[in-house]
Amino acid sequence: MLIFASLPSYLIRFEILGTPFTLLEAMILVSFFVWFIWQTEFKNFIRGKYGWREFQENRNKRTAYPFGLEIVLLLIISFIAVAVAGFSDSALGIWKAYFFEPALLFILILNVFAGGKGLSKILWPLAISALAVSALAIYQKFTGAWIFNEFWATAGQRRVVSFFGYPNAVGLYLGPLILVMLGWLSNKISDYKKSSQKILNFEFRISNKLLIFNFQFLKQFFIGLTIVVSVLVVYFAKSKGAILGVAAGLAIFAFLAGGKKMKWAIISLVLIFIIGVSAYAPLRDYALDKTIYSKSYQIRRVGWQETKKMLFDGRIISGAGLANYKTAVAPYHQEGVFIEDYRDPEWLNRIRASAEFRQKNWQPLEVYLYPHNIFLNFWSELGLAGVLLFAWVIVKYFYIGIKNLKFKIKNSGEKKNKYLIIGLIGAMVVIIAHGLVDVPYFKNDLAVMFWALVAMMSLINLENKKAIKQ
Repeated sequence: MLIFASLPSYLIRFEILGTPFTLLEAMILVSFFVWFIWQTEFKNFIRGKYGWREFQENRNKRTAYPFGLEIVLLLIISFIAVAVAGFSDSALGIWKAYFFEPALLFILILNVFAGGKGLSKILWPLAISALAVSALAIYQKFTGAWIFNEFWATAGQRRVVSFFGYPNAVGLYLGPLILVMLGWLSNKISDYKKSSQKILNFEFRISNKLLIFNFQFLKQFFIGLTIVVSVLVVYFAKSKGAILGVAAGLAIFAFLAGGKKMKWAIISLVLIFIIGVSAYAPLRDYALDKTIYSKSYQIRRVGWQETKKMLFDGRIISGAGLANYKTAVAPYHQEGVFIEDYRDPEWLNRIRASAEFRQKNWQPLEVYLYPHNIFLNFWSELGLAGVLLFAWVIVKYFYIGIKNLKFKIKNSGEKKNKYLIIGLIGAMVVIIAHGLVDVPYFKNDLAVMFWALVAMMSLINLENKKAIKQ
C-alpha cells in the first residue's frame, strides 16, 4: 500500500554496491522478497518438507495468472532488447525498472490483494497519491514556488509540475487515476444508495439527514475531492495531450455506464461536435491551432518521421534496443524545423525571401529519449515483437473488462464492480489517447501504474471466475 501511495518516490535515487536504485524500486524489491520467503511453499522447501511431488500437487490447485504468459514474453522480449543495445548499463537499468520490477509487483498484487476487499487497499493509496500530487501543484499554481523552469513559473504562462519537474508528467500521472477514481466513486455511490435504502426500509428507519453524515459519505467526499482537484491540476499543467486523453476517457465512461439513451446521447454529441468543428470556421480554426497546426505537434511530427526512417533502415524487427533510441536516431535527426503558419498562403515565399523571417520561425530540435508516440515508443525500444505484444495486452485488457461488465452476482442479478471496471477501461483509454503524442509507459511510476491497472482488472476477473465456480 505504501508503494502505491508513493509512486513518485522514484525521484529519490541512490546506489547500492555501485548499482543505481530508486526508492520506488527498493520498496518493490523488498516487498517481493519478504512475501516470497514468507509464503508457505518456500518455508516448507527450506525445511525439506516441499519437493517435486508437492509442487505438482499444488500446481494443479493453482489458478493461472491472467496476463501471466504475456508478462513472461514481455520479460524475454525486453531482455533481448537489452542485448540489441549491447547490454549497456542504461539498458539493464531500464529493463529492471520498467519491466522486471513491475512484473514482480503484478505477482505481489495478485497474491497479497486477492479477495473482495483487496481492490480498496490499492485504490485508497492511489487516491492519497493523486491528492498529494495535486495539492503541491495547486500550491505552485497560486505561488509559482518550486517551478524551476522560469518560463513555466511566469504568472502569465504558468504550468504546474508538482513533484515531477515538467508539466506533461503531471497529466501522464493523474489522467488515468481520474478515471479509476471516478469508477470507484460511482461504485461506492451505487452501493451506498442500496445500503441506505435497505436501512430505511428494513432496519432502523432513521432519517436521510443522519445517513448523509456518516463515514461512507466522508469516503465518497474524499474520493470526489481527489477527482476534482486532479482535473483542475491537469488543466493547470496545460497538457493538451492529457486533457484530450481525459476527455476521451470520460466519453467512454459515460457511454459504457449509461443506458441506451445515454449511449445515443454520447454518439449524438460526438457527431454534433465533429460536424460543428468541420462546418463552423472559427471553431475549426481554433481546433486546428491547438492540434495539428500547433508548434508542439509540428515538433513531434518531425520526431515521428525520424523514428520511421530509423526503423525502416534495417531496424523493423529489432528496433533500436532499450535506452538506445537517441544513439540510433541521431544519424536521421534534423537540427531544426521552420514552424509553419498554415493560415499564411505566403509563408513559404517569406521563408525563402527573408533571413529575419526564417530566424523568427526557426525551432531548434533536440534528440528526445523517446519518439513521443506510444506505439513508436515500444517499437523503437522493443522491436516489432514488443509493440505487437503490447498491443495484444491492451486488446486483452479491454476484452476482459467488457466480459466482466456482463458478470452478475447469483440470486441478486447485480453487476459487481461495474463502474470500477468502466473506470479501469477509461484509464487505459486515457493512456492510449495521451500516448499518441507522449510517453505514457517508459517512466518508473507510469510503468508500475500500467501493470497495477492490469493487475486490478485481473483481480476482478479472478474474483468473478471464483464466484461462478461457487
